[in-house]
Amino acid sequence: MQISTLDWAIIVAFFLVTLLIGLWVSKQSGKSAREFFLSGRNMPWWLLGVSMVATTFSADTPNLVTDIVRKNGVAGNWVWWAFLLTGMMTVFIYAKLWRRSGIMTDLEFYELRYSGGSASFLRGFRAIYLGVFFNIMIMATVMLAGIKIGGVMLGISPVQTVLLVSLITVVYATLGGLRGVILTDFFQFTLSMIGMVAGAIYILGLPEIGGLSNLVSHPSVSGSLSFLPDFNDMNVAVPLFFFPIAIQWWSMWYPGAEPGGGGYIAQRMLSARNENDAVKATLLFNVAHYALRPWPWIIIALASLVVFPDLESLKASFPGIDNSIVQDDLAFPAMLTMLPKGLMGLLIASLIAALMSTISTHLNWGSSYVVNDFYGRFINIEATESQKVKVGRISTVILMILSAIFALYLSNALQAFNILLQIGAGTGLIFILRWFWWRINAYSEIAAMIISFVIAIYFETIYDGGMEPYERFSIGVAITTIVWVAVTFLTQPTDKNVLKSFYTKIKPYHHGWKPIINTLNKEEQEELTHISDSSLGKEMGMMFLGCILVYLCLFGIGSLIYGNTMMGMVMLITSALAGMLLFRVWKS
Repeated sequence: MQISTLDWAIIVAFFLVTLLIGLWVSKQSGKSAREFFLSGRNMPWWLLGVSMVATTFSADTPNLVTDIVRKNGVAGNWVWWAFLLTGMMTVFIYAKLWRRSGIMTDLEFYELRYSGGSASFLRGFRAIYLGVFFNIMIMATVMLAGIKIGGVMLGISPVQTVLLVSLITVVYATLGGLRGVILTDFFQFTLSMIGMVAGAIYILGLPEIGGLSNLVSHPSVSGSLSFLPDFNDMNVAVPLFFFPIAIQWWSMWYPGAEPGGGGYIAQRMLSARNENDAVKATLLFNVAHYALRPWPWIIIALASLVVFPDLESLKASFPGIDNSIVQDDLAFPAMLTMLPKGLMGLLIASLIAALMSTISTHLNWGSSYVVNDFYGRFINIEATESQKVKVGRISTVILMILSAIFALYLSNALQAFNILLQIGAGTGLIFILRWFWWRINAYSEIAAMIISFVIAIYFETIYDGGMEPYERFSIGVAITTIVWVAVTFLTQPTDKNVLKSFYTKIKPYHHGWKPIINTLNKEEQEELTHISDSSLGKEMGMMFLGCILVYLCLFGIGSLIYGNTMMGMVMLITSALAGMLLFRVWKS
C-alpha cells in the first residue's frame, strides 16, 4: 500500500513530539535512581492512571482482541474481562498497602516481608526471571504486532520492523526515565484513542460494511455479538466464561493484572504522592481499561469478519506476507489498510504510540529490577546514583535487543498469551494471601515459581495430548497450589522480628496475623487498635460495586452500539447508581 506525504508528516510529527518530551525531562530523570524509576514519587493520580491504561493499550492488544472475536465472538473477551476482579481488589485493598511500604520496586517487598538468604535469593532471582525473561516475552508479543502492522501497512520485512521499532523506542526510553514515560503516555494514549475511534467510524462507513446496523445484522457477524457465551453448550461456556471467572483471575500472575497488584502497576502506585492518589489512579485505570477502551477494537474485529471471513481471504489479499504469521490477529492491521490518507497516518501513528508506550514502560520497569534488585543489591551495594542510572540505561538497551530477537520467533499473539497464562498458573493466590497470612514464607514463593514454570515448559514443549488450554491451566493451578502450601508448612516461618516490622509498617488487617500481634508489647498493640478486620468486608463490598459499575458500563455501551437503546440506557443508569453508592461507601 502507498503511504501519502500527509501520512508521513503525521507520523514524523508524532515522533518529534515524543522525543521532545523525552529530552525535556531527561536532565531531571538522570539525577537519581528514584527519579529515573519512580519520577520522584510526586506524580498526580490522573497521570498515573492514564499511564497504566496507555501501557496496557499495546499495539498487540487490538490484534489479540481481533483474534479472540474472530474465533469465539465478543464473549471470548471474558478471558481478559475476568481480570477486572483482581483489578478492583487491587484498587480497594492493596493499593494503599503498596504505597505505604515506601519501597522502590515490588521485588523489594521480599526482603521487607521475608527473612534470611531465601528472601534475598527470591528478590535477586525474580529480578532476572521477571525483569529479563518474562519481560522479554511480553515485549516480544508487542513487537510481533509491530511486525504484522509493518508488513501489512508499510510493506517492510520483520527484520526491518524490529530494527526500526527497537532503535526509536530504546532511544526514547533511555532519555526520560519513568517521568518521561508517564508524560508521553498521556500524549500517546490520547492520540491512540482518537485514532481508533476515527478508524472504527470510517470502517463502518465502507461500502462492504454499510453502517453499524448492517454490520450487526450481517450473517457473518450476528452470531458473534453476545456478551455471554452459550450456556447450553458447556464445551464453550466453561473455557470462555466459567473458567476465567472461577479460577483464572485469582490464580495466576500476569503483567498488568497481578493479584494484589505488582509489576508496572505497583510501580505507578509507588510513584503516587500518597495512598489516596494510589487508590484513585488504579481505579481510573480499571474503569478506562475495561469499560471505555475495547469497543473500537471490537467493532473493527467484527467488520473484519465481513471483509476477510477466513484465513484464505487474508492470504489472498496479502500474498507478500509470510504464511506462518497469517493468523486471525492479522485481520486488524488488514482492516486498517482500507483507510484514506491522513486518517491512515493518524492510525499508524496511534499504533506506534500504543507500541512505544508499552515497550517503554516494560523497559523502564524491567531495568528497575535489574538495577534496584540485582545490581544495587548484590553486585555493587555501594553504587552511586549516577552509576545506577547508567546501569539502568545500559540494561534498557540490552532488554530491547533480546526482545527484538525473540519477537522474530513468534507467530501469533494468542499463542504467546496462552504461554504467559500457563507460566503464571497457580502463583496468584500467594500474592493475595502473603499480605494477610503470616505463615507464608519465601520458600512458598520459590516453590510456586519453579513448579509453575516446569509445568508450563512441559505442556508447551513436551505434552502432545488433547487437553484444552484451560484444562492444562487448571492442572497447573492445582499442582502448583498443592506444592506451595505443602512447602509452606514444611519449612521454617519467617523471622518473627521481620514479621513484626512488616506488620507495624504496612498495617494489614488483623486476620491471619494473630500470632504476630500477640508478640507485640502493649504500646505497639495500642498504636494498631484503629485497624479493624470489619473494614476488609467494606473494601470487598467496594470491590463488588466497582465490578458492577464497570461491567454494566461496558455492556451498556455495547448495547447502544448494537442498537438496543433501552437495554443500554438501563445498564448505564444502573452503572451510574453503582458508582454513586460506591462513592458514598468509600467516603463513609
